[in-house]
Amino acid sequence: MKLLTRPQREALLRNGRERLAAQERGEDEPDVYPVVKLFTPDAACTWLLSELDPENEDIAFGLCDLGFGTPELGSVSLSELEAVRGRLGLPVERDRHFSPAKTLSAYAAEAAGRGCVRA
Repeated sequence: MKLLTRPQREALLRNGRERLAAQERGEDEPDVYPVVKLFTPDAACTWLLSELDPENEDIAFGLCDLGFGTPELGSVSLSELEAVRGRLGLPVERDRHFSPAKTLSAYAAEAAGRGCVRA
């Protein structure tokens, strides 16, 4: 399974461009909804991605939870995620049923209190 569909990739790039434009104008960065949820079916890792770097489309930004109880906002390489395997050797998957209910910052605040991402 591909990590991102074409519409997801386009939405992630759009969000990345909007963030860069806001930075260039000296405005607050937009608080967008995550576009895609990735997870390891045989480990406790979850990524809620909200944007791609328009200058390097391999770099995504979002809420990253590696299962250590300290989820955080940050960047991740899509090519590295494609190489990740869980305990049973299963690859990272896209949650085909994910529909965001809140902004990325709201998910991050909730995850900080819980020690994990719930989406």
